[in-house]
Formats: sequence, C-alpha cells, structure tokens
Amino acid sequence: MSLQFFNTNSKRKEKFNPISNEIVKIYTCGPTVYNTAHIGNFRTFLFEDLLKRFLIYKGYNVYHVMNITDVDDKTIKKAKRDKKLFQELTSKYLAQFMDDIEFLKIIPADIYPKATDHIEEMIEMITNLQKDEIAYLSKDNSVYFDLSKDKGYGRLINFNQSELKHTERVINDEYSKDNPQDFSLWKSWTNEDGDIFWNSPWGKGRPGWHIECSAMSIKYLGEHFDIHCGGVDNIFPHHENELAQSISVTGKPFVNYWIHSEHLHLKGDKMSKTQGNFFTISDLISKGFLAEEIRFVMLSAHYRTKLTFSLEQCLESRSAIQRISSLYNRLKNFSDGNLDKFNLPSEYDNFILALDNDLDTPKAFASFFKWIRYINKKLDNDQIMNSEEVNGGIKFLNIVDSIFGVLIKENSAPKKINRLVAEREKYRKMGKWGKADLVRDKMHELGWVVEDGPDGPSIKPKK
Repeated sequence: MSLQFFNTNSKRKEKFNPISNEIVKIYTCGPTVYNTAHIGNFRTFLFEDLLKRFLIYKGYNVYHVMNITDVDDKTIKKAKRDKKLFQELTSKYLAQFMDDIEFLKIIPADIYPKATDHIEEMIEMITNLQKDEIAYLSKDNSVYFDLSKDKGYGRLINFNQSELKHTERVINDEYSKDNPQDFSLWKSWTNEDGDIFWNSPWGKGRPGWHIECSAMSIKYLGEHFDIHCGGVDNIFPHHENELAQSISVTGKPFVNYWIHSEHLHLKGDKMSKTQGNFFTISDLISKGFLAEEIRFVMLSAHYRTKLTFSLEQCLESRSAIQRISSLYNRLKNFSDGNLDKFNLPSEYDNFILALDNDLDTPKAFASFFKWIRYINKKLDNDQIMNSEEVNGGIKFLNIVDSIFGVLIKENSAPKKINRLVAEREKYRKMGKWGKADLVRDKMHELGWVVEDGPDGPSIKPKK
C-alpha cells in the first residue's frame, strides 16, 4: 500500500504525492501564547510529530513551519486582565510551550515564526486583496474579506455558497460555524487595545487571526505547499478563512493536504481552558508520568477519533512502556553487537502497512505488541534465536521508537532536569546546601527525584 492520508478538503483518503521530490513542506498551527497549553492542545502537536516522524522514516526530507500566535483577541484580553506587559505575557507562555515540547520529545520545527514579527507581510497581503476588491474598508477603518467574492468558500466544511445569508460582519477571531460572515483582516484600534497596535495604511490597528497564518505560511513555504495540519476546531473558521484569503491573493491552490486531529476529552467533555477541565504537561510531570507514557496514551488512538483522557490511562500505559523497554534491554543482552546484520520480523510489514493507511496507530500497535508477546514467549521458553533475528528485533524496536518516541533509554530526563542536576551539584560543591535543597525541591515539583551515591547523583522519575 502506498502512503495515504485523509484529506479534509476532499473528505476521503488520498495517496500522498508531494509537490517536489526534494522536500515535503508542512505548516502546523502552533500555540496561542496567552496561557499554558493543555494536553488537549498537545494531542494535536503529538499527532503532527507522529506525522513528521513517519514521513522522515519513509525517506522524505521535511521542512516544518509552526507559527506562534502572539497577538489576537485572547492574548490582548489576558494581558489586560493580568495587568501585564503584552510581550512579557506572551514570552512567558512561549517559553513554557518550548519546555513542554522538549519534555515530550517532539521534534522541533525548522522555524517558529511569530505573528508580531510579520505585520508588514500581513499588511501587504491585505493591501493586495483590497486592490483586487476582494477586501473592503469599513467605516471604522477595519478591513474585511468579502465572502461573496470567493465562489468556492466553504471548501473544508462543505458549506454551500447559495445558503449564505448576508448578516453583520464579524470582528471577532472565532465565531459560530452556523453563520459564516465577512471576517476581519485588519482590526482598527480601540481603547480596549491600549498600547497594542501597529501603523497601517488604514490607521492604527492589528491583524485578524486568520491573515497571520496565510502571511507566514506563504513567506516560508511558498504560495503552494504540501500539508497543513491542526485540530478539528481549527477547520472553521480559521482554516476555512485562511484558505479563502490565500487562494484569493495568489490564484493558486495553496495546500494539497489538509489533515486534522480530533478532540481530546476528559470525563466526556472536550478539554478546554474555558471549561476549566484540563491537565497541563506540568500537572502530569508532577504526578510522576514520563514523556513516553504520555506519548503512548496520546498516540495509541487514531488521530481522527475522539480520545477520552484519564490518569488511569497514563498508569496503564506505564506497563506497556515497561514491556517495550524491557524487551529492548533483553535483546541487547543477547546481541552480538553487530547490528548491521539483521532480519526484520514479519510483523514489521504489518506495522508499516497500518501507518501507511492514514497513520492507523491502533493497528500498528496491535502488530507490534503481537510480536512482543511472541518474542517474550520465545525467550521465556529458552528457544534459540540467531544473531540476525535478535538484531532484527532491536532494529524493529528502534524503528518503532523513531516513529513513536516511546522507548525509554538511559537518562531519558529532559535537558531542563539535567541542567538542574548540574546546578544542584555546583551549589553542593560550594557548600551552599540551602540553595542545593531548593533546586532539589524544584526537580521534585517537576516530577524527578535525585539520589546521591558514591559515583555522583542519579535521577529517576517520581512515582
């Protein structure tokens, strides 16, 4: 089977044919840095990491852009409510996000463009839309996209243009999908914005959320690229509007494959900050969960199915992760060390076939754990395995890890924890025991325990 993905645009699985044989270009909607990202957000980020890892494993050269939304309705409201400088607020939550993706072993994007660094590109795009009479200026000097000028509007949500009822324009970034309306490209300054504004041909103001992604994706990936990802909540209005304005300004297709992951739920409800029912990565770290355990829970369900998350699932994933790591160490003990000579097990083919089929992770894991049971039974019964079979097993485990990131190897602690270990040692050598204890307590809060021995400190997850 050739690699295929479900395309939100066509509503069917399609064979993956990259635009160029040289590089696959991917754009993923990153965090809005007004608050700490919760694990519902990270379900999408981990799905995108899986997609990227599998493309890399298949031999593709991937160029990945993830934007940072550091100006929109949410960031401005939060800065005003918390009485913080706008940049101070967004920098704080961006730093938290980067720490979280490092902990979760998410492969970093090639570039993380921030919206506030690309205002000129947004103004240029809006100006071009206005010149082509696809955008218009309102009485309050805001600029809106005219939906009636895009006959294909509704591509992602199967919205029929003939059903469009002209109503009031929408100034807000998010709104009901039951009532598509002309949306804002540029928002004129109001008293509520305070000192957050940029100068433009239309006066003081700031960009709308949707134009941000169009401007940044086109700048770094070109007017037509391969894959655009996000959560299903991004489909409308964000991606629908992004697609409309991008096609309108360039006259080109924009994106070939729109791929979206489903919601993560907690106790039957969609996880969200507004409902107050969510866990952050720090919450899970403080409860002693490892990145590998969290990744396993998030990736074991198909990305297009809803996932109900619970702490019990994380605990159950612990035994699965231990089985994987235990077999890896077991086979390493039998290996002759010459890993260049190996025979991959037959279940490898089923594993890859499942992932080729729109990243069917449940089937992939089913094949993988079927093989684990078989090998463990073989080893338990002292059945002879030749060196190529042993090395093939190690190779298979390393392949699974390269795609899923679930194998615990030596010192799996994130860099931040290792830095704290070094900082604590520095204080201990200086005899500053109080400061050393504070660092130890900080590590404990982050879910790690440090133990001192004759060979120096060692660290392990808090259980």
